[in-house]
Amino acid sequence: MTTRILPAVGDPESARAIATLLSQLPGAEPAAPVPDSTSLLDTLARLASDSIDELPEVVLVHERIGPLPALELIREVALRFPAVGVVLLTSDASPALFSAAMDSGARGLIGLPLAYEELAARVQAAAQWSVGVRRHLGRGPELPSGPGGKVVTVTGAKGGVGATFAAVQFALAAVAAGRRTALVDLDLQAGDVGSYLDVQFRRSIADLAGIQDISARVLQDAVYDDRTGLALLLAPADGERGEEVDDRAARHVVAALRARYELVVIDCGTQVTGANAAAVELADVAVLVVTPDVVAVRAAKRMVRMWERLQVRKAEETTMVVNRWSKQTEIQPALIEKITKTRSVRTPVPANFKELQAVVDAGRVQDLDNRSTVKQALWTVAGELGLLTAPEAQDAPGAPAAEPGAALAVRGSGPVARLRGDRGALGLWSRRGREG
Repeated sequence: MTTRILPAVGDPESARAIATLLSQLPGAEPAAPVPDSTSLLDTLARLASDSIDELPEVVLVHERIGPLPALELIREVALRFPAVGVVLLTSDASPALFSAAMDSGARGLIGLPLAYEELAARVQAAAQWSVGVRRHLGRGPELPSGPGGKVVTVTGAKGGVGATFAAVQFALAAVAAGRRTALVDLDLQAGDVGSYLDVQFRRSIADLAGIQDISARVLQDAVYDDRTGLALLLAPADGERGEEVDDRAARHVVAALRARYELVVIDCGTQVTGANAAAVELADVAVLVVTPDVVAVRAAKRMVRMWERLQVRKAEETTMVVNRWSKQTEIQPALIEKITKTRSVRTPVPANFKELQAVVDAGRVQDLDNRSTVKQALWTVAGELGLLTAPEAQDAPGAPAAEPGAALAVRGSGPVARLRGDRGALGLWSRRGREG
């Protein structure tokens, strides 16, 4: 979900600082700050005259706004535009002021100077409240209640380790379990999801790049509804178009998919780009696929270290899946886990390409026989990762206990975790790429 934010700040220096910090919030669409209370009310009135849906979800009111005092302005906004969440920015975070702000209709209070995590948490809380009000009024977007669907990324330690095949099987397993699932190909220059499923479609994720507010209709135009039950968002057929999908576009796409599907499985390929790094950072579960050989294990260690340097994801928050395993393999999952400092699922995927050759050659991996040991292992891994059961079902009284691997490396879903990632690390990556 894209969160539209309108700051009301009179001081130009403070306005610049707030605008800079807001631009770092994933999924945020900040408007240019308005300088006074009159401009704020006029702007909101103009937007509301078109539709309530045009109003921003969050309005930030600085304590030194004028000519109306901040608390009076908050009361006016809350009365005239009740579907907007108003947050007060103040250097006085005393209980008395907090109480007065709540009485005036504010949805939160943020202390000055601004701290990124507090800003992210308060903005998300106000935005969720605003969306809930609009849904109750019958005016909101078609979004499910709660924090949204689960996002799972699948990355290969190096080329050829089977990451795309694993991502496709995870998604097919989730569909078979009755979950509404989207499969995204974020290997932007060499995506093979379409080839594995024998799908050709003229739309791709590149068609969503540059769209700030991805509505249900816009998303549906770019998604291919496959006969398997999967919603496919494919990589562009022309690899050079992959450059159009930057980290900001990836965040918007992931947010839009999370809001409309129970599960989003993303094939991130084997190279770190701004787009797939943003996806890995936002993911609830980040899977790293590796084979039990020296070259692949070294590549996995290199990938994990790069994610940590770029502040994308910590090693202990990464789930490792060992593909093409056998008992005779000298390098076993426990050793790979120790080397990479990741956490491994219980079930390794056996080496048995003979089972796969016919469906891979035909480009129809969805037809893989249910008796295949590889398929059985991957679908078991999907269960360990919690992809086959809705979160509310897992938490329900009397529900069966989850598999030991089900909660592996799942990043917290609180507001700070969801909005934690800034563009600093990815910006560093982009600069290094340009310098190289």
